[in-house]
Amino acid sequence: MKERLFRLGSALAVEILKMLSLLLAVSIIAFALVSASPVDPVQQYILGIGPVSEEQRAEIEEYWGVDDPPVERYLNWLSSLLKGDLGVSSLYRRPVGDIIGERFANSLALMLCAWLFSGGIGFALGCVMGINRDRWPDRIIKKICYLLSSVPTFWLGLLLLLIFSVWLQWLPVGFSSPIGVLDSEVHLWQRLYHLILPALTLSLASFANIALHTRQKLIDVMENEYVLFARARGEGKGTILRRHGLRNILLPALTLQFGSFAELFGGSVLAENVFSYPGLGSAVAEAGLNSDIPLLLGITLFSALFVCVGNLIADLLYRVVDPRIREAKR
Repeated sequence: MKERLFRLGSALAVEILKMLSLLLAVSIIAFALVSASPVDPVQQYILGIGPVSEEQRAEIEEYWGVDDPPVERYLNWLSSLLKGDLGVSSLYRRPVGDIIGERFANSLALMLCAWLFSGGIGFALGCVMGINRDRWPDRIIKKICYLLSSVPTFWLGLLLLLIFSVWLQWLPVGFSSPIGVLDSEVHLWQRLYHLILPALTLSLASFANIALHTRQKLIDVMENEYVLFARARGEGKGTILRRHGLRNILLPALTLQFGSFAELFGGSVLAENVFSYPGLGSAVAEAGLNSDIPLLLGITLFSALFVCVGNLIADLLYRVVDPRIREAKR
């Protein structure tokens, strides 16, 4: 037991070092791209506070370090970052860390609902397609998956918005809470009610890959000799799926599910903007359109950290689920 815990701790330390090196590379690339862009953060800051004199503009440029070499500016920014200071947003006039913390709570609820829904429904539909290969359930569901895979997230969101909010008037048009109601007075049911359409849009745009991948893996399992022997003994589809199929397709589906964190985060940017949902996706769009460099860099690093942590959890979970991976790592 102690040896197993030691190996797990060693693997965790190695993965954390890899994650830190990746985050460092992301920070360098993001800062280089922002520095090479034609965006003038000083001008954007001045547009937000109003007209200033030449002396005041010079003081602002000195504060931002516009005339400093790019390497020196990056090191200063990285030093502040290591101290927990992500800077101040020029759009909201607030610390970037506070904005990310508030917006991430909303985005986490949206992505978690979409992640669970897409994983569960995708895995179930994949099993239905695989067990009924080339029959009418397989053909119909497969066509639906292909259709949803080719539909852009924003177009699907607009379509659902038109149907359920405009025509049927079953669900709200957008936002995370009713208009004109204080956050302290909003009930949990009201938040879930406003969360239905964005989460449905995001999950429908991402479950098709899991369903098609699970279908193919189940078909490969069903062609093995032990499954043919089980059929010869008279076992039904449900018994074969439960005894032989699920345990062999669970790990690939789990791999794809945890690997969809980046896809979910990218899709949430479009879904949140369609429904005016106040999450990280809408914040990064506002930061990009308004040239809010500190907020844009902060969300970029945080999104990279979010994806890396998801992959780290998946890698550790594989070791628990599949003993073969433990032996290979050993």
